Order: sequence, then structure tokens, then C-alpha cells
Amino acid sequence: MVASPMRLKRVNIFGFKTFADKTDVHLDGGLVAVVGPNGCGKSNLVDAILWGLGEGSAKQLRAQSGQDVIFNGSAQRKPVGFAEVALTFDNEDGGLPVDTNEVEIRRRINRAGDSKYFI
Repeated sequence: MVASPMRLKRVNIFGFKTFADKTDVHLDGGLVAVVGPNGCGKSNLVDAILWGLGEGSAKQLRAQSGQDVIFNGSAQRKPVGFAEVALTFDNEDGGLPVDTNEVEIRRRINRAGDSKYFI
């Protein structure tokens, strides 16, 4: 039996880089394109997905340290205390050996540098 690729259905972001507010991105369908002008956060969305999947290199995320991915505030907003990314995958085909149609992987880091994963 050939395993089918897992499909990413949803990305939930809070406090990651420029995502100060909770942001939900639904990836319904076969092809998804993220378009927008320079500086609107396209690369930060990709970084959030990479980080949620476990990327450990701050350099790969265009940051100096792990805590640099936490929203650091702006002239209008206070900094947040943690960053969190949740990735929801489709498991309707049973590709993962769990009895559920969706699997969520969540990663969180706080300003002290404590990082946790949740499934």
C-alpha cells in the first residue's frame, strides 16, 4: 500500500512575527496561492508553517534567536508573551494510525525560551 501525502487543511497563528492577532488560514482545495504586496506577511506565513513543523534554525526563519519569532510590539500594540502555530492535517484516509479525521500539531514558545509541542 502506498501512503498518500498528508494535506495541510488549516494554519492557526497567534503572536508569531507580524501576526499579533489570532489568524486562521484555511487551505481548502488543491492549489493555494498567497499573493500580496511587499511587507504584507507572505514570508511570515511560510515561516510559521516551517516553525510549526519543527524548524529549529532561527536563521532559516530569518531571526536571530528562537524568541525573535514572538511578536515584539509596535507603536500601536504591546508585545505578546508567546507565539503559537497550529497546523491541522487531513487524516480521512487513515494515513496516520489514529482514529480521527484530523490531526493537529501545535507549537508554542514563550519569552523565557520554553518551547512545547502538542498533538
